[in-house]
Amino acid sequence: MTFDLTYLRNCAERGPFARVLVTRTAGSVPREAGTSMVVWQDRQDGTIGGGRLEWDAVRDARAMIGRGGISERTYPLGPELGQCCGGSVTLVTEVFDAQSLPSSLPYARPLRPASTLPAKIANRLTTMPPQLVPLIIDGWLIETAPVQTRDLWVWGAGHVGRALVNVLAPLPDLSITWIDIARDRFPYTIPAGVTEVIAAEPPVLAAHAPKSAEHIILTHSHQIDLDLCHALLSRGFSALGLIGSATKWARFRNRLTSLGHSPAQISRIACPIGDPTLGKHPQAIALGVATRLLARADSDQDKETGTT
Repeated sequence: MTFDLTYLRNCAERGPFARVLVTRTAGSVPREAGTSMVVWQDRQDGTIGGGRLEWDAVRDARAMIGRGGISERTYPLGPELGQCCGGSVTLVTEVFDAQSLPSSLPYARPLRPASTLPAKIANRLTTMPPQLVPLIIDGWLIETAPVQTRDLWVWGAGHVGRALVNVLAPLPDLSITWIDIARDRFPYTIPAGVTEVIAAEPPVLAAHAPKSAEHIILTHSHQIDLDLCHALLSRGFSALGLIGSATKWARFRNRLTSLGHSPAQISRIACPIGDPTLGKHPQAIALGVATRLLARADSDQDKETGTT
């Protein structure tokens, strides 16, 4: 979880909290640098990997909430905590409330007492692009605005839509827009970081979606599903998955062909979605879809870095 100001301001509405951030790792560890969690006296959000490391980190964070400040500690997982990972993790724990959160990013603060921001750090901040991991320069911890996330639009707030959003919402690199035709279609509580959109005519909204967005269509209506496919094929998209059987997809292919879309265009739609071997329970479908989304992200990253 990057330094998301909107999320952290929402956290501050519950009162003072401690943010636990993984800044460095060595060897085998449960989570990577840049992972964070938020801890209040009576709850927590997120995880840095569980086990004894997280247990101790939560205990220490709660002890800090009353006195405030920032601390840094390196945990050898094997010798000190008895975890079989065997590596080491450096954590920075920092207490915030509504007044102490920064107003903008990048955000630099000293890990040890310091009176002024060094010119070297100040100059670096003016040209620093978004970073996936926090930086430590001359004893100053620096975090930037979140890197660009994948834009995922989930069409439909029924059982499968709810299961899918609940599975995907905690992932740090997804920006989820969740659409349905009325407020009462959605659950009472929307997961943090998910944007709820009410659209009486979803295909009209689809015609204005970003061309770089990925879409999962699973509404309550086959006609809306078809109209969304037509609108998005006309608009353009990065990826599109449609819930349904082989029979439904055969009918949709014929209808989309009659609407003027080529076989090559139509073949970009994935239907059925998920992993049929997992079954048809909403959570099973959600797990299959999420797995394919993550696999696609890994494949895209490999292409960008030239790995195979």
